[in-house]
Order: sequence, then C-alpha cells, then structure tokens
Amino acid sequence: MVKNRGGWTLIEMLITVAIIGIVAMIAPQVINQTTKVFILGKAKLELQREARSTMYLLTREIRQAQANSVIIDQANSQPYYSRIQFTKSQNTKVTIAQNGTQLVMTVGNNITTLTKNLAYLVFTFPRSDDLTIVSVSITLQEQIYGGAYKALHMASERVRVMD
Repeated sequence: MVKNRGGWTLIEMLITVAIIGIVAMIAPQVINQTTKVFILGKAKLELQREARSTMYLLTREIRQAQANSVIIDQANSQPYYSRIQFTKSQNTKVTIAQNGTQLVMTVGNNITTLTKNLAYLVFTFPRSDDLTIVSVSITLQEQIYGGAYKALHMASERVRVMD
C-alpha cells in the first residue's frame, strides 16, 4: 500500500532556495543594465532631435545674412570662433554665440536659447577667398548616469550666405 504524502522533501526545498538565490543575484544586474540601455537610447534620441533642430535654425539664419556683414569672433570668456554676428535684410542684427553650455541667438532685442546642452561650437570660413560660405560645427552632450556623458557631434560644412 502506497501512502500519498503532501509536502516537499528537503532536497526539493534546497533546489528551490538555490534557484531563487541565483535569480535574486542576477535580476538586479539585468534590471540595471536594461535601465542604462534605455537611458542611453533616450539621451541619444533627444540629442539627435535637438542637434537637428538647432542646426536647422542656425543654417536658416546664416543663409539670410548680408555677405559683407558676417563677423566671426570670440564672445567674452568663450572659445575662439564661438560667435557669429551679421545683419539680415531690414537691418536686423543677429548674434549667435556660445554662453557656457548654452547656445544663444539674439535677433534685434529678442534673446532665444537654442540649446542648453552645448559642449563645442565653431563658426569658420572654410575658404579664405569666398566669405559667403560659413562652416558650422556643434557638439551637444547630455549627462546620462554615473557622471557619464553622451555626446553628439554635428557639422555642416557649407552654409552659403544668400545675400
């Protein structure tokens, strides 16, 4: 006669505890890694979107400049070639400059912050014999996790001033 006993044996309990222990040790690492991948992907997407819109605004404004009014120089205590000044039609003065980690555009008396994630900005004339072409190079960066940064560099080599 076989008796049906309800319950678990000691070996079954030990195996269950061991499996739960292994899962408990691995789960936080998997969750942490998944979170880092998500944050990195989100930062990359935001930087790409911000860089695209910033570059679009920069090139649109520079194209409207009067060719003989373009001045590329250095803003106070900022890197060299980090400011461009020009006059648009109807004598509207435009200044685009780096201010710390911000990219600021001043049109007349209106000041607009284009981005707060600026790491690097350079305006140059790629050809010394043609001052109607301006090269724009920007790098945006955003802090992600653990003090690390995600950076995105974007360059537009040829912006023709459409005087």
